[in-house]
Amino acid sequence: YVYEKYGRDRAAIVATVTEVHYRSAVRDVGKAMGLSLDMVGKLASAGGWYGELVQEKQLNDQGIDTSDSLLRKVLELTEQYMGFPRQLGQHTGGFVITNTKIADLCPLINATMPGRTNIEWNKDDIEALGFLKIDLLSLGMLTCIRKAFDLLKQHHGIEHTLATIPKDDPETYAMICKADTVGVFQIESRAQMTMLPRLKPNCFYDLVIEVALVRPGPIQGDMVHPYLRRRSGKEKVEYPSEQLKKILHRTLGVPLFQEQAMKIAMDAANFTADEADELRRSMATFKAKGMVSKFEMKLIDGMVKNGYTEDFAKRVFRQLEGFGSYGFPESHAASFAHLAYVSAWLKCHYPDVFAAALLNSQPMGFYRPAQIIIDARKHGVEVRPVDVNFSYWDCTLEEKKGKYCALRLGFRQVKGLQRQDMEELIRHRLELRVPSLLHGDALSGLLPEAGNNHTSSGSTPLFYHTIEEVRQVIVSQAVLERMADADVFRSLGYDRREALWRLTTKDNPEALFKNQVIHELPVSLPLMTTGEHVIQDYASMSFSLKAHPVSFLREKLGLMHIVPAAQLAEFRDGAMVRVCGLVLVRQRPGTASGICFMTIEDETGVANIVFFQQLFDELRKIVAHSRLIMVEGKLQVEKGVIHVIAQKAYNFSSLLGHLNSLGQEPRKASLSHDPAAKDNSKVLPRSRDFR
Repeated sequence: YVYEKYGRDRAAIVATVTEVHYRSAVRDVGKAMGLSLDMVGKLASAGGWYGELVQEKQLNDQGIDTSDSLLRKVLELTEQYMGFPRQLGQHTGGFVITNTKIADLCPLINATMPGRTNIEWNKDDIEALGFLKIDLLSLGMLTCIRKAFDLLKQHHGIEHTLATIPKDDPETYAMICKADTVGVFQIESRAQMTMLPRLKPNCFYDLVIEVALVRPGPIQGDMVHPYLRRRSGKEKVEYPSEQLKKILHRTLGVPLFQEQAMKIAMDAANFTADEADELRRSMATFKAKGMVSKFEMKLIDGMVKNGYTEDFAKRVFRQLEGFGSYGFPESHAASFAHLAYVSAWLKCHYPDVFAAALLNSQPMGFYRPAQIIIDARKHGVEVRPVDVNFSYWDCTLEEKKGKYCALRLGFRQVKGLQRQDMEELIRHRLELRVPSLLHGDALSGLLPEAGNNHTSSGSTPLFYHTIEEVRQVIVSQAVLERMADADVFRSLGYDRREALWRLTTKDNPEALFKNQVIHELPVSLPLMTTGEHVIQDYASMSFSLKAHPVSFLREKLGLMHIVPAAQLAEFRDGAMVRVCGLVLVRQRPGTASGICFMTIEDETGVANIVFFQQLFDELRKIVAHSRLIMVEGKLQVEKGVIHVIAQKAYNFSSLLGHLNSLGQEPRKASLSHDPAAKDNSKVLPRSRDFR
């Protein structure tokens, strides 16, 4: 649009400069200094989890001699090398627009996409030169919402836009207050979920504040706790002057937005408009150290001259200084809050539509497809597996099962499959279905983007009846084997083991025995256990609808007095508990004073774990490398938000190696040609990627 509006000779995309971080720096330096590849690998894996330089204790954990002079020289050079420019990239949405030919003003390079150009300077360079830059936010949630609106119209007969979503919906805000926000824009992170039950947003402006509050700037500026105390009535809201009351009354006396900071500087400290705008720009920087501090004396002196106490002026400055990491304009927060509300409304009232749109918009957001599927099932949506007869490339909605439509997973969930291969399979399937619509543009209405209104009830005829029919369409043996590994031939009556056998031997004996006469003998393959199926599901799709890995270990975990995550709510605050689960998320924010936050999952739900810095340093290897972890600690319950404050932790990942022998053999009935027939996937718990 920008190119068409202003011309390709007057617009270009801004560059970004990628810097060298610890892992790549130590690999480059280690190789240059002659270290062995094994030693370089150890140094790279010993630290740099969050980008910081490796510590001596982490090296000792890897069995590395820290007294070696060459090693110390490598680490010294690595520290110097970190932060160097590594490569020139393309900004996601920053455009420069000029009124003359842009090539006359700055050097240009061709972008990867045909017809696009980049300038060789980043945003700081063009700001210094006074170029006009416009950011077009490339938000994945906008794509998700558009797809959700299409599905909503198609399957529920309701047409909406961003402007027509019902406002101030009580059910939506009730869901938000319970922190039931997996997949919801901006308020789905661990920090936001912890904040929501405390803030309890019940109107749109509360969401605006929520979006702006959980940011590095307000956290470092000590704005979060004062606001929460004032909102809950634990702290009296006081304003030192009527002047500041007019500026800060909507945020209870706490400056949260850039506009408020500018207004305070102008009204209380006699800044000019240009100086206030310079203050705003310094607050908007993404750098770790902003430039707000250079305004310190001017702001404090100006406020003291206007009758404010020096202590109050310093406190205001400290709050504004927090914006040196990142501070939101109010308009930006309001735009984000609007998308947060729309996505929450969709999730609240149409979780089937929301889950399908979210899965079809990946990669995006805070959660992987496994968590999205788990959350959809928790909200009453039936999720059906990928199937050669019923799946499209995207996830689709089928006939209603109760209140919501059933969600059919698409081929996009299977690792290694290419869209063009699957679209050929679908095209041939549609030929069998409607031969008269195979010419011109008529077929486009039946392709995955628009033709998702089919059903898969037991009365629906199958398009493919044998694997040989599929082989005639998909000629690549590697693609067929990936499909078999993902267990997509269930509607043909084959589980993954029998399908793979037929693909590689029975229907294709010459693949094993060339120029020999083969007399086929009846082969009876042993049925796979549920545990084996779960392992293969994770290998091919990173999740399983059949069972959760921890469910197979529950009896053993119970003997160790390890409680399911869902039962944590039954314990009192301060109780000592043990929990065990697959590691979903590890976070160690720079604003958290070295605290590591971890989210783990078992077959009943998730548990939030907190590792304080001292314990994290002691158990760093366990915390960083465990796939399955057991944590013992004290339960902390506050306004419905539950955390386990870790005191001990153990790596239980080795238990995952025993899943092959666990689980019951599936019933033959689960291989019915009827895709709606009951099988284990309807009753077993949900899953998450532990690879």
